[in-house]
Amino acid sequence: MAPGLSSPGRRYRAFTAKHLDGLIARAGLDASERLDVRAVATVLPFRTNEYVVDQLIDWDAAPDDPIYRLVFPQADMLPAEDVGQIAGLLAQEAPEAEVRAAAHAVRARLNPHPAGQLALNIPELADEPLPGVQHKYAETVLVFPKQGQTCHAYCTYCFRWAQFVDEPDLKMATDDMTRITAYLRQHPEVTSVLLTGGDPMIMGAAVLRRYIEPLLDPDLGHIESVRIGTKSLGYWPQRFASDPDSDDTLRLFEEVVASGKSLALMAHFSHPRELESSLVADAVRRIRATGAVIRTQAPLIRSINDDPITWADMWRTQMRMGMIPYYMFVERDTGPQGYFAVPLARGHEVFRDAYASVSGLCRTVRGPSMSATPGKVCIDGVVEVAGEKVFALHMIQARNPDLVGKPFFARFDPTAIWLSDLEPAFAPRFPFESEPTRVPGQWAPEMLAMS
Repeated sequence: MAPGLSSPGRRYRAFTAKHLDGLIARAGLDASERLDVRAVATVLPFRTNEYVVDQLIDWDAAPDDPIYRLVFPQADMLPAEDVGQIAGLLAQEAPEAEVRAAAHAVRARLNPHPAGQLALNIPELADEPLPGVQHKYAETVLVFPKQGQTCHAYCTYCFRWAQFVDEPDLKMATDDMTRITAYLRQHPEVTSVLLTGGDPMIMGAAVLRRYIEPLLDPDLGHIESVRIGTKSLGYWPQRFASDPDSDDTLRLFEEVVASGKSLALMAHFSHPRELESSLVADAVRRIRATGAVIRTQAPLIRSINDDPITWADMWRTQMRMGMIPYYMFVERDTGPQGYFAVPLARGHEVFRDAYASVSGLCRTVRGPSMSATPGKVCIDGVVEVAGEKVFALHMIQARNPDLVGKPFFARFDPTAIWLSDLEPAFAPRFPFESEPTRVPGQWAPEMLAMS
């Protein structure tokens, strides 16, 4: 198993692509296999740290260990022809510009910004776009802090991988809280602000304060909650327990709660092993002592957590520690989705079996949920209606709030992995789809009548 805990005061040390070859050699990969992994890492980002490498990964089980697969690229995550082309360039020591161009071409085919993030979600202030901000649902605004667009370690399946690669046009980020608060004042329907990334908890306390403090302005009384999306409890719990500014960070959390707003850490845990360290327990206790709440979420990922026992163990442990199980997501339609995705039918079985084996205190969790272009679509089950086997679904959240909570059906497809793979049942279209606009043509009824 993974080695014992290091000193709680140990300072953060990152491992990046330049360390990759030496690290994956520990997993027993030969030179050719390591070259293919390096090729994948030119397309998708790689970053981890000493805590993950020394305390979470079982190197005796690598490369099949779930935490190893969680953070280290796999050679078959991308099409073999793409990996082969880039591996060939690396082997030939081709110019960096040539390697970058090949990586760019592969990234462009990986849907770097799914669910209309850039096309549909960017709000405007005074008829000008508000970069680094997303406003998809009426009640919630997402803010991407400029200094928070990295993480303590990257997940191989991350749907925000485009934030971390050397492609400036793909990044979302802002440090203009003046414009953000001006926008919020004009939108009283917004009740929650989510700081996301990347990982906002990569920022030091002083920088984090610059983004949170303006949200506490009495003029923004309609903001009821501040949320922080973070993987730090799983990848670097020292952030709340022993980092030099951990106490300052927790004092900031106390100020948010004292202002009358709810502070929620949306904690990302992908596997039960991430919960085992005493550092995690200490960090959770310290966060909860500020009055903040911790809600947990993660996607269902093939080869990492695609079985009900893993999820039930996570939810029970989280509940015992005082955290609230919140979401099981479906792997999003970006990056190496085909490698990590679990069929929707199997995903529902995993959720149902895990849900059935835990107490009501854990059944705060929702899912499996697809964060798709029209909203969060939840798979409620597989049922037979009027003699037809169908998926029963509803929208947990939607661009059109009138659709929230309304059930609908899709034809059963055992191979479907995303909403776009489904076809409507008992209706010509899904509730979130507009009626198609028909342009009169040669065979349109009105044209036939005229002739």
